[in-house]
Amino acid sequence: MVALVRKQKRKSRAPAPKEVPGAKGGILPAFVQPCLATRVDHAPAGNQWVHEIKFDGYRLQARIDGGTVQLLTRGGQDWTHRFGKLAKTLQALNLSSALIDGEAVVEDDNGVSSFAKLVEALKVGHSERMVYVAFDLLYLQGVNMMGASLLDRKSLLKAALKGTSKSGLIRFSEHLEGDGIAMLSQACKLGLEGIISKRKDKPYRSGRRDDWLKAKCIQEDEFVIGGYLDSTAYPRAVGALVLGLYDRGRLIYAGRVGTGFNRRSASEVWKQLQPLRTTAQAFANPLTTLQRRGVTWVKPEMVAQVQYRGWTSDDLLRHAAFKGIREDKPAGEVRR
Repeated sequence: MVALVRKQKRKSRAPAPKEVPGAKGGILPAFVQPCLATRVDHAPAGNQWVHEIKFDGYRLQARIDGGTVQLLTRGGQDWTHRFGKLAKTLQALNLSSALIDGEAVVEDDNGVSSFAKLVEALKVGHSERMVYVAFDLLYLQGVNMMGASLLDRKSLLKAALKGTSKSGLIRFSEHLEGDGIAMLSQACKLGLEGIISKRKDKPYRSGRRDDWLKAKCIQEDEFVIGGYLDSTAYPRAVGALVLGLYDRGRLIYAGRVGTGFNRRSASEVWKQLQPLRTTAQAFANPLTTLQRRGVTWVKPEMVAQVQYRGWTSDDLLRHAAFKGIREDKPAGEVRR
């Protein structure tokens, strides 16, 4: 992984979990709704924040209960079987119980996480290419850590992961205290997606809040697939996807994406969309004749990850490129 964040030196050892202010004894949760970052245009300044690299992968909770490890998506789905190598490596930590928040990624040749490469690895079952980046600790050895501050949680997490550096498959997400503006600038120069800024004094709270903020170098988001156009180059393949976003419960047309596909991905997406074909479009706003031309409508149940340069004056995507299908996020959660 790109070494943007240097390790923070701490004089004292990590305290025992039960000694941490805000921590309390409790039963290991089956799953905790994740804390989500709110998007901002500029990284925050001030010494109450710490900043981490934003990774381009799948959010996963690692639930360790005795000799059993589960890897759960942000929606609580058990995907342990899809990340088998990571589960075995986490099992080797020999923790009696833990709940760790992190992200599964696959790196490109420059050491930068790539969502497209992760999707490819999942399809062919190459879990040995995946890395689990751990960035928060919710529970450890009989103690609920969610009421503790972020810095205390991370200190214990780093200690719990000691010894995993040899495999390289489990990594601790280092952070930088202080200047988020400078860190975002450096992240963009290195070709990273952006940074996550977190309040270092706050407890872990589920849902989208202002405790965590995300600032991106490149605009990349999820969009609902409402239809597709057939490829003119390959049979049984998509040539473009018709996209939308939910706004107050209504699916609003957001434009098309017709680049970023190769022959394999275009064929795979086409196959995934066939069971969803329908005669009625799902968009609430009226489309022009040109926007409807040649489109096969589908039920709005699949989500695409799309990179883009911005929005046109009529709220349509500009210079969009397909990155992959998101299997971990329900279409109903994809909002403008």
